[in-house]
Amino acid sequence: MTWLSILVPVYNVLPYLEECLQSVMDQADAGVQVLVLDDCSTDGSWALMQQLDQRWPGRLQLMQHERNAGLSAARNTMIDAATGDYLWFLDSDDKLLPGAIAGLSAIVKQHAPDAVLCDFSVWREAPRLKHRLRGEAHRHSFQGPTLQRSQDRGALLAGLLRTGQLHAWSKISRRSLWDAGLRFPAGRYFEDMMTMPQMALRCSSFYYCPQPWVAYRQRANSILASMTPAKAADQSAALCPLAQAVQALQDDALRNDGRLHFAWAHQAARNLIGALRFLDRQRDMPPAQRQALAQQFLADFGRISPLSLPALRQAYLRRGWWLRAWKLRSWERRAQQLGTPGAPA
Repeated sequence: MTWLSILVPVYNVLPYLEECLQSVMDQADAGVQVLVLDDCSTDGSWALMQQLDQRWPGRLQLMQHERNAGLSAARNTMIDAATGDYLWFLDSDDKLLPGAIAGLSAIVKQHAPDAVLCDFSVWREAPRLKHRLRGEAHRHSFQGPTLQRSQDRGALLAGLLRTGQLHAWSKISRRSLWDAGLRFPAGRYFEDMMTMPQMALRCSSFYYCPQPWVAYRQRANSILASMTPAKAADQSAALCPLAQAVQALQDDALRNDGRLHFAWAHQAARNLIGALRFLDRQRDMPPAQRQALAQQFLADFGRISPLSLPALRQAYLRRGWWLRAWKLRSWERRAQQLGTPGAPA
């Protein structure tokens, strides 16, 4: 019986791939399916996959795209091929920490939740003191019910959005949640943020284990380190699928959940500020394009967030978050300047 499928998309990760798969094979039992898909790598990753397949005969299920299609498409192909009761997405430059699969297995056997959430550590080649002071050895992915099976869907969504840790690899979910057409958006950035809240909406139960199970490799060429107008636009609109999904639900309790409203607006504001911060640095961008993008980012927030910008500022102030309220107001003013024809750069 296959109780778990681990899905590893591969694209030009030759220096990291062996360590990633070794971390899985060191602890995978016979009931774990390991899917590894090469998305047309050009650095020899496919050849390494074949070598590793010989090291662990019959344990890896190798797949390959005929043409490069991106991370979302790679994950979607593996979802279609998975046979495990649960799915765990693992990026090929990251690794599982010792005991992760055993910890998950114990929770699944005892509680059988629709989703299991875990924490993570940030993995740097040369960590510095400031990284240790940030608590990167143990980063929390959730704020809410801990070490218990919960059926509070509002708490699940609010707890994920409050932390902003919406990556796929810290959330193990039943494969059945993906059966009704839920997939990652091909060709888009911030795909996890667009998809994982929708997965959470489909959960009837969840369990949060506050232990780091994944080591997330921090690389210099991460998505936030190389922003573009297209990435900024996707960041700004990343929660649009969540807004549409909640609106379509016949669940008044969830639609009127104050915890969810605040956390949702809070994450929408972080996305807005992130997109605006990129835009503010584009001094060589044509003024008309900057204006259009600034107006678009403000409009995205308006159609996504359940709270207006003034209402969110007041919510911050009620919580004593004075600095956040000031920061939000400052960026709102900057967005209005950027979106006004003839405004100073």
